[in-house]
Amino acid sequence: MKGLKGKTAIVTGGAAGIGAAIVERFQAEGTKVVVLDLKGSPSVDITDYAAVQKAVQAAGPVDILVNNAGWDMFKPFLKTDPAFWQKIISINLVGPMNLLHTVLPGMVARGGGKVVNIASDAGRVGSSGEAPYSACKGGIIAMTKTLARELAGKGVRLNTVCPGLTETGMLESFMQGAGNPDKLREAYTRAVPIGRLGKPEDIAGAVLFLASDDADFITGQTISVSGGLTMHG
Repeated sequence: MKGLKGKTAIVTGGAAGIGAAIVERFQAEGTKVVVLDLKGSPSVDITDYAAVQKAVQAAGPVDILVNNAGWDMFKPFLKTDPAFWQKIISINLVGPMNLLHTVLPGMVARGGGKVVNIASDAGRVGSSGEAPYSACKGGIIAMTKTLARELAGKGVRLNTVCPGLTETGMLESFMQGAGNPDKLREAYTRAVPIGRLGKPEDIAGAVLFLASDDADFITGQTISVSGGLTMHG
């Protein structure tokens, strides 16, 4: 990918799953990566604005931001409560906003930067058992488009990647909790036109492209990486 070597990227939730795959790809391109994760060292809680501000300052000039960290638990909406909603919103919507609010001023001052926000197809088409999560991811998509408009003239490009069914710990936990993971995996696989579930590496490729100089003329876009499960024109 063009223009990634020597750049500095922040990746939230980069200790495992999709985030770890993104970090690995950046490192292979010669990008310096700062990982912000509760499981990382140092540990950073993205829902804590002051902690995020401190971590961003320590990172130095940031060229690329990937808002990947997220959390969900599959529950029918009517069986959830306000405390659950607040946790989902804090991690999946407020957390990315904290990063954007602390990273974007530096990008604007330096005249450029790339942001890739990881949302979900749940935020585009909905997903049973994920109402609060879907609401947050829909918000991420809308916020990305809005900021892309606001900052287009400042050299900052913002885009969204929406993973479909991807083999992550969160999906595995859901399938195990459903009681028949093998049957569910088979059903999910049949639903994907390409014929398999996504892998973290599939998402990483799209993120790296949008963070590279090859995507300089792309902003405000939402790309589904779903094996054809969701298609839109």
